[in-house]
Order: sequence, then C-alpha cells, then structure tokens
Amino acid sequence: MTSPNGPVDLTELLDVPADARLPTEHGDFRIRVFHEDTTGLDHVALTLGDMQGPDPVLVRVHSECLTGDAFGSLRCDCGPQLDTALRRIQEVGWGCLVYLRQEGRGIGLHAKIQAYNLQDKGADTLDANLLLGHPADARDYRIAAKILAAVGVERVCLLTNNPDKVIQLQNHDVDVHQRMPLVVGVNEDNRDYLSTKVERMGHSISDDHFES
Repeated sequence: MTSPNGPVDLTELLDVPADARLPTEHGDFRIRVFHEDTTGLDHVALTLGDMQGPDPVLVRVHSECLTGDAFGSLRCDCGPQLDTALRRIQEVGWGCLVYLRQEGRGIGLHAKIQAYNLQDKGADTLDANLLLGHPADARDYRIAAKILAAVGVERVCLLTNNPDKVIQLQNHDVDVHQRMPLVVGVNEDNRDYLSTKVERMGHSISDDHFES
C-alpha cells in the first residue's frame, strides 16, 4: 500500500490514533476522539495551542445538540455557544473544547424530540423531561474530567452559565479556577427555555439579556 508520502507499513495501521489536525474557520485545532466503553460513545476534544501555562486553560464542555449545532435551531442557544466558544479560544490563542456525545442533556435524540413535542403543548424544558420519565439533567461529567486530564489541562477557566456544571466537574477532581459566562443566541424562540434554566435549574443569565 502506498500514500502520497510513500509506502505505508500495514502493520502500523493496526494502531492508528484518533488524533489529527483540524483546520476550522476559528483556527487550526487538534482533534482527538475518546471512546467511552461503558456507553459506546465517542467524545471529542478540540485543542488549540499548549495546554500548559501559568493561567487557567479556557475550556468549554459542550454537550451534543444536533438540532442547534448542525441545523441552526433557534429553540436553544447551543449552536451560538459552540461557535462563540471556539472563537473565544481562537482569540485567546489556546484552549480546549470538550464535545460530549450526551444529546438532550443526556436523554438522547429520540427522547429530546419527544420532549420538544411536550414543550410545543405547553410543558417547559424541565417538566418535559420529567413527564417522559427522565431526569431533568442526565449528563455524566466523569468522561469530561478524564478527557481534560488526558489532553494535559490542569486548571480550568470554564465557559458556562451553569454553576452546577462547575460543581460536577469539581466533584471529578477538575480544578475549575474560574467560571466565565457564555450568554449568546437569546431570541424570541428560546426565551422561555432560557428563563426556565435560570428560574428552575440555577443557570446564571442576567435579566439584561432577556430585554434586548
């Protein structure tokens, strides 16, 4: 077997790391995939620059949202948060985005769209999950902590509006030195969704963001 760079030893292909360069509109990132045996899910770390330094690493732990991240849904703020997090990492010059394959706050895509159906009928984002027999938030941040350790992140400046995410990561021995708000993508279609997150799930979003 040959490649543009010459012959390839087939025996070496038996242990090819899932680790490659990923050029994006926000910079030249490195992508690494981490397989979680217990769930069978593949999670991703996108890193830019050196993870070692005197300052905490700018980190976004982002849960998969097909509708928001890929389809541009206005029902949530996930797509703008993902885009803004990558842009901020590029502006700083170094950082890490952990992309967890925990769709719908951990309940999966099918159940998430069922929850949307209930929201269309008047339930809020928390009650919709509960009515389906799921937790309000079923995510597990154990794998995120392992990923951060694997890529060399020691101290974290976490991009999130969710103080509970800080607590969950700290419970898994992640040194979250600072929390930085990430309030973007507020619109008429997701104001109630975000209000529920503030009023019932403890997210930190100031009233000013709902008045614009």
